[in-house]
Amino acid sequence: MFFKIIKEFFLKKRVNKRLTEYQLSESDGTIETVGILIDETHFEHKQLLIESFVSNGFLAKNITVVSFKNRYKSKDVVEEPYFSLKNVGISGAIKKKEIQDFIDQPFDMLVSYYDEKKAPLMLVTKRSKAKFKVGFSSVDKRIFHFMIGSETDNYKEFNEELFKYLKILNKI
Repeated sequence: MFFKIIKEFFLKKRVNKRLTEYQLSESDGTIETVGILIDETHFEHKQLLIESFVSNGFLAKNITVVSFKNRYKSKDVVEEPYFSLKNVGISGAIKKKEIQDFIDQPFDMLVSYYDEKKAPLMLVTKRSKAKFKVGFSSVDKRIFHFMIGSETDNYKEFNEELFKYLKILNKI
């Protein structure tokens, strides 16, 4: 318990330090591949979120999902790659190959579906090689190209706003 608190403190400190020097690259072109980073601690409608992307013209094979949960139990059934604080080192090193592969994949768009500042999620978002990063405005504004002022529970509003502005920006 005590180690977890210390680990989170130093991880947050490291992420914030790296964000002061972080510059977002410009994004152009249309979006075909999508990476979705979900905080499953507070959001349970993951499949509906994925289906909304498919119904808006994205191919299911071009959507990759990674889930984060504060703590996974051994009896939890998880279909896609997942991670927790246990899989992130105190220095910010990712200890799980599937998560590192997700970070290294050059998605056209990364959707960071979490609205709380959690160091492991912010670390994965910041390190991602995605060309266009989308997230919630309640999280650090230095990470995203585009932010939506909504809550994770209201995924329908998030999707409506996201796809409305992606059309305006000629991304889809």
